[in-house]
Amino acid sequence: MEYCISDIHGHYSLFCRLLDKIKFGGGDKIYVLGDIIDKGPESVRLAKLLFSMPDAVCIAGNHEYDFLKYYRALLGQTSDYDEVLRTLQNYFTDGDLLDWDTVDRLDALPFYVERKKWIGVHAGIPVLPDGSLLPFERATPEQLVYDRKFKEPDVLPRGKCVLFGHTPVRYLTGKDEILFYPRTGSLRGSGNVADYCKIHLDMMTYQSGVLGCVALDTCQCFYVGEDRFLR
Repeated sequence: MEYCISDIHGHYSLFCRLLDKIKFGGGDKIYVLGDIIDKGPESVRLAKLLFSMPDAVCIAGNHEYDFLKYYRALLGQTSDYDEVLRTLQNYFTDGDLLDWDTVDRLDALPFYVERKKWIGVHAGIPVLPDGSLLPFERATPEQLVYDRKFKEPDVLPRGKCVLFGHTPVRYLTGKDEILFYPRTGSLRGSGNVADYCKIHLDMMTYQSGVLGCVALDTCQCFYVGEDRFLR
C-alpha cells in the first residue's frame, strides 16, 4: 500500500501513532509532501526517522526551504563549520539531535514527486489558462513551496491528480480532514486517485492535534489525534 501525508511539523509521536494505525510495514511506501520541521516539538527526531526509512519519500516544503536559506546565509558568513552546526542546532527545540547528515539530507530534498497517476508537491503548481499545469522545469522553487492560489476551489487542474498541503484545509471547510476535488463526471468517493483533480492534505496538526494520510491505492483516509474528531 502507498500513502501520502503532508505538514507533520515535528509531531513525531503522532506520526508514529499513524504508522501504527495503518499497520505500515514491508512493501508499503509513504510520501511526505514537505513541512516535516518546525512548530512541533520534535522536528529533528522526525526528520531523522523519515530519512532512515527506505520506504519514505520526502520532498521540501516552505519550512525546509526557509531553514535552508538560513543555512546558506550562515555558510556565507563564516568558514567555521562547527559554529554553523551549533547555530543550526539552536533553530530547533530538539536541536541537540541535529547532525551534518540530517542537514545534508534536508539540503538534498526535491521539490516534487511524480508517479503514473499523481503528482505530489508542497504548496501547488501554477495552472495555465487552459487548465494544464506549468511544466516543472519552468516552475521556481518558491512557486512550489509558497503558492497559496492552488488551494482555491476553482483551481481545478487537468492531467494527473495533484496532492498538496501547505494551507490548512480548515481555512476552506472549517474541518480538519482531507479534502478531495472529484473530476467532472467522476463518482464522489471514488477509490481511484485518477478520478480527482487534486487532494488537499494539511490538517493544521500543530494546532488541531490531528494528523491524517490518504492511501493512494484506495483513497481511504486515516487519522490520529483528538477523540472528538476521529472516526
